[in-house]
Amino acid sequence: MVPGCEGRVNAETKKEVLQAAAAHAADAHGMTELSDEVVEKVKASIVPTS
Repeated sequence: MVPGCEGRVNAETKKEVLQAAAAHAADAHGMTELSDEVVEKVKASIVPTS
């Protein structure tokens, strides 16, 4: 989503992933809002874990 960022999120639901990604974007990158493009990239990168 942000070039060079290797941030990872672990969460139970897609909604929690997006919330954590938004929090990371704000804290680490100063992003106050996620664009639709970034949200779609986050959703596309979600993989289930066991």
